[in-house]
Amino acid sequence: MWAWAIESDSVTDTVLVVDFGAQYARLIARRIREAHVYSEIVSPSITVEEIKARAPKGIVLSGGPKSVYETPAPSVDPAIYDLGIPILGLCYGAQLIALQLGGTVSRTGQGEYGRTELTTTGASPLCVDWPATAQVWMSHGDAITEAPPGFVATATSPGAPVAALHDPERRIFGVQFHPEVVHTQRGNEVFEHFLMDACGCLPGWTHVSIIEQQVAAVRAQVGTARVLCALSGGVDSAVAAALVHKAIGEQLTCVFVDTGLMRSGEADQVEDAFRRQFKIDLIHVKAADRYFAALAGVTDPERKRKIIGELFIRIFEEVARDLGAGEGNEGPTFLVQGTLYPDVIESGSATAANIKSHHNVGGLPDDLAFDLVEPLRLLFKDEVRAVGEELGLPHEIVWRQPFPGPGLGVRIIGEVTPERAEILRHADAVVVEEIRRAGLYRELWQSFAVMPAVQTVGVMGDGRTYAYPIVIRAVTSDDAMTADWARLPYDLVERIASRIINEVEGVNRVALDVTSKPPGTIEWE
Repeated sequence: MWAWAIESDSVTDTVLVVDFGAQYARLIARRIREAHVYSEIVSPSITVEEIKARAPKGIVLSGGPKSVYETPAPSVDPAIYDLGIPILGLCYGAQLIALQLGGTVSRTGQGEYGRTELTTTGASPLCVDWPATAQVWMSHGDAITEAPPGFVATATSPGAPVAALHDPERRIFGVQFHPEVVHTQRGNEVFEHFLMDACGCLPGWTHVSIIEQQVAAVRAQVGTARVLCALSGGVDSAVAAALVHKAIGEQLTCVFVDTGLMRSGEADQVEDAFRRQFKIDLIHVKAADRYFAALAGVTDPERKRKIIGELFIRIFEEVARDLGAGEGNEGPTFLVQGTLYPDVIESGSATAANIKSHHNVGGLPDDLAFDLVEPLRLLFKDEVRAVGEELGLPHEIVWRQPFPGPGLGVRIIGEVTPERAEILRHADAVVVEEIRRAGLYRELWQSFAVMPAVQTVGVMGDGRTYAYPIVIRAVTSDDAMTADWARLPYDLVERIASRIINEVEGVNRVALDVTSKPPGTIEWE
């Protein structure tokens, strides 16, 4: 990662990442941001006029699962090559450049998947001073067999006759390999030379500049209005609250709705951090009874989410009315949410940047009485954590693993009751405690307990039991877009299972979830 000092008034340059459906598109965007350049993921349907309006310093065409010869095949308007903006194509993106500009892409029958040896055949502006051979990561069936007019081929591999190429006049580049993955040697250098040398980007996307920009944006959006922030106890809402508080101070009131579906010790931690450390106006609403009453008899996960989300907002509206009553001025009209960039991407829009909001607290009602303030909607989770540290949030909050807005309500598979919530909360605390003790908490994206609301037969002592099972869920991930199940040590799994069986009343069986995302999701509901 680069580490230049940034002037506070520097303008953040932008690089657009055109997503052709690649599993690595998000990783490309992250690699660019790690170089302190702001990146934005867009759809191939983006028009030339839309590109001009955003005035990017560079464009990256991602890889993708399809062939350029499929009908239909993802494409871009060929007019982008005449904009004078530097373009870098990766894998499918490189093949598309070659095909659209008059080169040849062939189905050679010799695909390359995984580590591959790249042989340099000429000087490349992106692979400066590379050795004669280097290990790179490939994932392709088709290959560029002839470079377009004006292009220079600079590398080859056993399955890719043209594995790197560029047009020096138009500053258009293509590589068949994936520089964004760690398996490619010196892959970060490819981005460095493209961003700095070809695009002339300034490294203005830093944690300090993010805070400065969002503070200004929040002030411009809300003016002198009063603002509510939904505190859940998780890192996203906590960082959003601290950032908005930095922007508008006493205009902000934080509301922590204790749904009865929180993790162990969460309420006390929220109180300590925001009321006592940051001196933020905090209202603690104890609403567990209302939530359990609303969820009684409900088993459908979507209905649960909508009930939890709608009650959450209704409570906020009640608080807003109370704050405005009898004071001769208007109550809060804005609601802060900790929406992140992956939330925006996953919400289903063809062009992620055009999405207005992602209702990450659960099914928000259509008649929402607040305008949303989303200061983190451009950020990935690692960026959020870095911003949180810069703002001075406690380490235990900044590095707390993600927690869904509906809380334990979507980790109880079936009807949510006070008894089941308490059993799951206790079991979850055991999982987290043992994961921490093993030194794995920071290495895992999430680790928690799930309760299928069924009872299984067991034997404890000399008697037969009917009690609940608990499922251990632990995954590794970079940003939750994809995830792999964590290979926990067997002795750790044994300790967790033994403690849950012996310490959590109402449980007689423990299982381990070994499903990745895809095909599964991280949460069970």
